[in-house]
Amino acid sequence: MAIIRNEALHKQVAAAMRQSIATGEWPPGTQLPTETDLAETYGVSRPTVRLAVAALRSEGQLDVKQGRGTFVRAAVHGPSASLERTIATQGDTFSTPFDAWFDHAEEPTVYRTRTDAITAPLLEMDQDELMLGCDRLLANPIGAGRALHRLLLPMERIEATPLAQQPAATPTEAYTALATAGHNLTWHERVSARVPQPDEREALQLSEAAVLLIAHRITCDQATGLPLILEETRLGAETTALTYAIDAHKPKRAKASR
Repeated sequence: MAIIRNEALHKQVAAAMRQSIATGEWPPGTQLPTETDLAETYGVSRPTVRLAVAALRSEGQLDVKQGRGTFVRAAVHGPSASLERTIATQGDTFSTPFDAWFDHAEEPTVYRTRTDAITAPLLEMDQDELMLGCDRLLANPIGAGRALHRLLLPMERIEATPLAQQPAATPTEAYTALATAGHNLTWHERVSARVPQPDEREALQLSEAAVLLIAHRITCDQATGLPLILEETRLGAETTALTYAIDAHKPKRAKASR
């Protein structure tokens, strides 16, 4: 490798390695040579090689498999699956395309928790209010992709409904319980993204360069607008896309001022 002056060595090595991947010299699944061999190939030190490998890992081009080595990662051309974020209803019964994921879930974890700086505004509550929580690790039954799902129930708002005794209910079971208790429901959803935490990356089997999608769905009483349920769904943007059906509505007319 010809050394270019005034450019960091590890960047030059990373560029050379990137070229080897792009040209097919190192096809997907190839195990990289050892640090010692790479250092000899490029005429640099092992720490320099280590920095170059780290750069390619952060780009999602390399995967490190514990105890096995570093491998060229298959190119990602977009999510391989999609999750439609719609809700169907028939009477007091609800269904969603997400239901099938709950048939491929690990055992739920139910716990007591309190509202915090994130959940309190979404539920229109003060911080430190009591809630019931239920966490599940879900799997896409027809393709790649996992999801971490969290269902939060504000105690003061659901204690008079069957949900107070059913904190491990799935979302559609929870909607049905509220409808049976006399609530007409409406939903709001927002999506954000961030870098996953190490435990999220491991649970969702994401690459080091993956981005985490976070969908917060709020179930509200239609008459009062009061939030009754908060759901948080976390999944990898590289494996699953969220899709939405959008209906056109007439704009609300502003009230005339007196």
